[in-house]
Formats: sequence, C-alpha cells, structure tokens
Amino acid sequence: MTLTHAYEAPAPAGERLGVLDTLEAESIHIIREVVAEFERPAMLFSGGKDSVVMLHLAAKAFWPGRVPFPVLHVDTGHNFPEVLDFRDRTVERLGLKLVVGSVQEYIDRGELAERADGTRNPLQTTPLLDTIAAHRFDAVFGGGRRDEDKARAKERILSLRDEFGQWDPRNQRPELWNLYNGRHTVGQHVRAFPISNWTELDIWRYIAREGIELPAIYYAHEREVFRRDGMWRAVGEFSQPGPGEEVTVRTVRYRTVGDMSCTGAVLSEAYTVEDVVREVAASTLTERGATRADDRISEAAMEDRKKDGYF
Repeated sequence: MTLTHAYEAPAPAGERLGVLDTLEAESIHIIREVVAEFERPAMLFSGGKDSVVMLHLAAKAFWPGRVPFPVLHVDTGHNFPEVLDFRDRTVERLGLKLVVGSVQEYIDRGELAERADGTRNPLQTTPLLDTIAAHRFDAVFGGGRRDEDKARAKERILSLRDEFGQWDPRNQRPELWNLYNGRHTVGQHVRAFPISNWTELDIWRYIAREGIELPAIYYAHEREVFRRDGMWRAVGEFSQPGPGEEVTVRTVRYRTVGDMSCTGAVLSEAYTVEDVVREVAASTLTERGATRADDRISEAAMEDRKKDGYF
C-alpha cells in the first residue's frame, strides 16, 4: 500500500478502535486543524521513517485531493544518498513542492563553520529558521515523538516559537480536551507535532499495517562499518575511521537516519518489517540514545538546540 491510497473508513459504530486507529485519527485531526487554522503551513520531510509516516497521514487526511502544503528538508550535505533518493522519488510521485535549506550553502558563504567533530546536525538551526522566514511559513509540521528525548517530551502538540524562532519550555500553552491554540503574532510561528503521542513501536506497527515503503537502510544489509563511541559508523565520504578504528563488514540496519557523520547503525538480522517490529518490541534503548552521537554532546543537547530553534 502506498501513500496515495484512499482514506479507510472508521470502525463501525459500537466497535472499539484499536491503538493504531486511535493514533491515526488523532494525527489526521491535528493535521486538518493546522491546515484550517494557518495560512502557510509546511511539513518537514527528510525521507526518515517518522516523516514518511507523517506524510502518509497527511495524504490520508486530504484524499482524494493532494497534500495542500509543501514539504521542507534541511539538507546537511552529509545525508545518506539512499535516503535523499527516496525523498526525491516520494516528492515526485505525490506531486509535492520540495523546499530545501542547505547547510553546505551556508558553510560555502562563510555563515556557518564546520564543527571540530565533523557533525553537521547542530548546524541545521540557522538554515531552518531562515527558510521558514523566507517562505513565511506560519506552521511547520515535525515528526517528533515524546519517547525520543526528554526535551521532546516537554513539547505540546502545537508549540509556539517566538520571533527569533526560539522555544521556551516554561511557557507552554495548556492543551485540555484536545483543544489546540495556534494564536501567534507577526514574526512568530508554530511547530505542530501530529505524531507526538506515537512510540517507535507504534510507528513500525503502522508501517507494517499500511505497507509503507521506506529507504532500504532501515532493514538489515551488509555494510562496511567501524566502531566509535559504542556505535557502528558506516564507512563513507563523510565518515572515515580514525587511528585504531578497524573497518569490518557487518550486517546492520539503521533505526534513525540523519547526518552520516553522527548516525550509527545497529547490528541486526531484521530483513523485513515484521522482523523490525519484533526487534523494536524487545529493545530497551531509545533509537536516538543508541544511534545518534549528536545527542550525546551533553545531557541537555537536544533541549539546548530546541531552545535555539531546532526541531
């Protein structure tokens, strides 16, 4: 099943909805509410599994029409080629407008400097905020989930960003009875998180149920890797072993896909979506904690970046 199939009818009256049905209905409601309330929404879409599910939900929300907003990707320049190819094929298939903010362009202009550790994920904030401002987006959908990180657990479904794009976790609006307050002034914008109440396992169970296509690196495959900071890093143009770091071929998969320089793989024999569901159900480590070096910079790394304007 693809992102373009028709919206499925709700359960008959009196029949209890399952967990995935309830999550799907909530997410579609949020997406429709944001589109109804805001003038220029956009959706972050990197080709990663959470953004793929979010776009799938948007396609369902507006079927048989097209998704009525553009998708936005902040490209670090160090993304996995397989994921970028998947992003571009999906955008073309759905007839969407793709807006790209490029970290590399900022580096080339001298507006951003490479970090000593080579990680570019923390450099995404300025291109993101500038792109939002340039296109006058007043609401931006993000695929953040509460189970990913402590900072993301503090977010509301609709989260206000001030005129500088910054987030104050102490100044959150209440969201009682699923009522969402999108009021904002000129220069401000709102971040919307329609899959905030989903878990990683929910995402994978939904992918299995809906037959959603993903980049192949989410499934087990052989890859040249080396060990660093307790993670398996892929050997590539932007990820090279250092002294004493031995290159070996292992069967791995990726739980999350970001900048190649900071995203680790996990050893895995999960070749199918059903295999991944079983593997995730048995895991005791969060995907970001286990595979994202940029989140290990400090205990508050994600929250510090979010306060500056990152998702």
